[in-house]
Formats: sequence, C-alpha cells, structure tokens
Amino acid sequence: MRLRITVQPGSKKEEIIKQADGTLHVRVKAPARENKANEAVIRIVARFLEIPKSSVHIKAGLHSRRKLLEISEKFP
Repeated sequence: MRLRITVQPGSKKEEIIKQADGTLHVRVKAPARENKANEAVIRIVARFLEIPKSSVHIKAGLHSRRKLLEISEKFP
C-alpha cells in the first residue's frame, strides 16, 4: 500500500489530517533537521495504522514536505 502525505514539521501538536484530495497531512513536533521529522512521520503513521515502524518506508520525498510512503504487507 502507498500513501501520499504532506508533512508540517515544527508543529505544536502531532496529528494526521485527511485532505479533500485524498492525501494525508501529517503534523510533527520534530524539526526538519537531521532526519528527525522523517523519523517522527514514520512513528506517527505506524501508530495511526497500528503497525510496526519497520513496516513504514519513505519511498520518495526524503528531503521534501511531500512524501510517498510505502506500507509493507509483512506485519502480524
């Protein structure tokens, strides 16, 4: 499964909001430095989907606010 997301780093609270176009807007407290925001995105999405963090991978947009996540099907 693949998800298109937009990330807002440095937010006051962490949350996921579904946009009208089907993308997810992920707000994270972590700054967009030293991969901290990307790590927070993986943690928040995994918690939201109730899957292990190891099942969430950033396929595109590693240095961008717009990202493509791939969720692996190999989880219990």
